[in-house]
Amino acid sequence: MRRVVVSEFVTLDGVVEAPGGEFHPDGKGGWTMQFFDEEAGTFKFDELFAADALLLGRVTYEHFAAAWPSMTDEAGFADRMNSLPTFVASTTLKEPLEWNATLIQGELAAEVAKLKDEDGQDILVFGSADLVHTLLQHDLIDEFRLLVFPVILGSGKRLFRDGIATSALRLLETTTFSSGVTVLRYGAS
Repeated sequence: MRRVVVSEFVTLDGVVEAPGGEFHPDGKGGWTMQFFDEEAGTFKFDELFAADALLLGRVTYEHFAAAWPSMTDEAGFADRMNSLPTFVASTTLKEPLEWNATLIQGELAAEVAKLKDEDGQDILVFGSADLVHTLLQHDLIDEFRLLVFPVILGSGKRLFRDGIATSALRLLETTTFSSGVTVLRYGAS
């Protein structure tokens, strides 16, 4: 049985929007750049190689599909990103998708539950705040990995929306990088 692991770059005030320079309505994109270092890179490398599939929402998929196919690196991170099967949750996209991706057909929660029932490694969710919200509503997330960056934006899409149900999580591990980024790993209770 596979696990759904949500890995997010988050500000101290809970914003997940535009960490790498994507569009931010207030022009505040790229807030991870000054803090992303070798420690963060190693963490993301290990995380990616512990997964054998990606699960993404439409917006994150479109950003990744536009960027990753042209990326290369000596360590193999780009090759891994470009080779993993990617499942995309969208009500507006149509098949065929590019970048090794398959559109999730049918009811999202049921389809993700089927993916979890398969043998394999972790199913990794990057970004995709709307998708995470839906997965949370259906208790389909096994672990949160929140990379908390020491920055406050004051505006932007937050990972956890107002009005969501109360969820108790178990702290699995904390790690602090020399840049000040703290990784908080939480498991579902």
